[in-house]
Amino acid sequence: MTSTLPAVGDRARGTALLDLLAGTEAVLLDFDGPVCDLFGPVPTAHVAAEIKAMARGHWGRLHREVEDCHDSHGILPRLGDMADKHRADGLSREPLRRAHAIVTGYEYDAVRTARPTPLAGELLRQFRRLRLPVVVVTNNAAGPVRAHLEREGLTGLVADVCGRDADEPRRMKPDPYLVDCALALLGGPDPSRVLLIGDQLTDLEAARRAGVRFLGCTADPDKRRRMAELGADGVVGSHAPVMDAARRLPAP
Repeated sequence: MTSTLPAVGDRARGTALLDLLAGTEAVLLDFDGPVCDLFGPVPTAHVAAEIKAMARGHWGRLHREVEDCHDSHGILPRLGDMADKHRADGLSREPLRRAHAIVTGYEYDAVRTARPTPLAGELLRQFRRLRLPVVVVTNNAAGPVRAHLEREGLTGLVADVCGRDADEPRRMKPDPYLVDCALALLGGPDPSRVLLIGDQLTDLEAARRAGVRFLGCTADPDKRRRMAELGADGVVGSHAPVMDAARRLPAP
């Protein structure tokens, strides 16, 4: 299924969502955005700076692509690239694990005050009513995600969490690794019957590479347009139309 939802027309949009959900046997859900607003508008350059200072202490001079990165998640795969390029030189991989720990610490801090995404909990309850297992698939560490779910009383609505691998930072989305891990946890369902809901183009790319369907959910009109152009199976601006469609489906 490669058609996108109509840009206008609530009735047509609802029908397309009904068809999309009716053909779904399991849901994969991104965390930052679809479940909560983790860091909000706060830049993470200070986190990247802390990681670079730590890495210099172990490795000395860093590659230019590492030094030029000012994003807490973006710097992780760049460190992985540097470690592999110098594997023959015996470069320690300890900075990879320490960088993961630094980011994870900030994620734990953030989830304490993170605002839940409107209707996220209600949507999870609808998926439970429809007996659709849900796995959170995220570039965040699994621990902070579980902490947020527990705080919001949502733990029982999620089958599992597939989060960032401390030793393999380049396996974050858009790499399909985390999606493949989620499929394995679900018992290996037909990927064409699994729906990934995400708010980033990297989510869409990971879904496509893993063979699962994709529903883009973002308030950013430019991202919605780009997702539609790239062949998302559906694109919505919030969870509201998804909720409406889910409520119209009968419980199995």
